[in-house]
Amino acid sequence: MNNILKKMLLTGAIVASTFVLSPDFASAATSSIKVQINDSLVNFPDQTPFVDSNGYTQVPIRMIGDKLGATVKYEKVNSYIVKVTIKKGSKTIVLKSNSSSAFVNSKEVKMDTKMRVIGGRTFVPLRFVTDVFGFTLNWDSKNNIAMLSTDGKTYKPAYTASATSTSKGKQVVAEAKKHLGVKYVWGGSSPSTGFDCSGFIKYVYGKMGVSLPHSSISLHENHGTPVSKSNLKEGDLVFFITNKVSTSHVGIYIGNNEFISATSKGITIANLNSSYWGPKYNGANRIF
Repeated sequence: MNNILKKMLLTGAIVASTFVLSPDFASAATSSIKVQINDSLVNFPDQTPFVDSNGYTQVPIRMIGDKLGATVKYEKVNSYIVKVTIKKGSKTIVLKSNSSSAFVNSKEVKMDTKMRVIGGRTFVPLRFVTDVFGFTLNWDSKNNIAMLSTDGKTYKPAYTASATSTSKGKQVVAEAKKHLGVKYVWGGSSPSTGFDCSGFIKYVYGKMGVSLPHSSISLHENHGTPVSKSNLKEGDLVFFITNKVSTSHVGIYIGNNEFISATSKGITIANLNSSYWGPKYNGANRIF
């Protein structure tokens, strides 16, 4: 394939993934984040909280508002923009989708990230809501819970994570290892034709019933919960910058500081701290 054709295909793939996998449209289904208000969990019947590309926890505001005793009103400004008004006590918050500007009692406030609409639900950054109403927000990393206190008291987690996620992680690793040695193919996403790095992730997690995109950047920015390198578990996705610009490679952590991924040598296992991969490490996400 000549270089011009490769560039055309690559450009098309990037544009397509940007459109389909934009945070405003990406599914939050793979998120495992829970939200607790005082001593009880918030029920999310369909769309669930997720961490956006800026690292902020986005939550469906309807469920949060109901739990807080606030009123939430929606207005469709046009086919692209939705306006949401949240009222509780003396505070009135007005937000618009795809905007990082909010109005609190008519005063403009800049948020660190945007409000967005996904699957018919309006997502708002949880930190912004808690700051506006003066509530406290803490993160329980062990159980993956955003814990919100409206009265300043400290509450115990209303949910304790089971070993299920670890078990699923082991299953992911077992499936990934079945394909050791499969050749590398740019754009590949099956063992019969070969894999590229994100195609390998898409295939392996697809076997677990999880639909993920064929894009290392989108996987990093829009799917799963960020975890520290010191807290990695089997099945976590690990990301690398190999192009000196942004995330461009992804693999699956298999334990003992090792990960499995599709490289030019095919599906291989490497050490996270090797002289090649160590300096290129760029974070990790947990899907389960």
